[in-house]
Amino acid sequence: MAKQAVAADTGLEPIDRLEEKVKLLVSIVTELRNEQGQMADARLASSEMAGSELSTLRDERDLIRSRVVDMLTQLESI
Repeated sequence: MAKQAVAADTGLEPIDRLEEKVKLLVSIVTELRNEQGQMADARLASSEMAGSELSTLRDERDLIRSRVVDMLTQLESI
């Protein structure tokens, strides 16, 4: 309140408004950076999960391929 009284007496109201806008801008930019970091973390986690899933699927494919080769070998021996 005292700040506003001094501003009114000295004509610093435009600077006070600018200061408030700059503070608001800084808080918005900070919030956006935090959200961007969270999104990057989520993408990384998703990517790691996809990599893990891909590895699991490849292992299953190799197991199935091995079993099919064994079955074909048994059929050929008949």
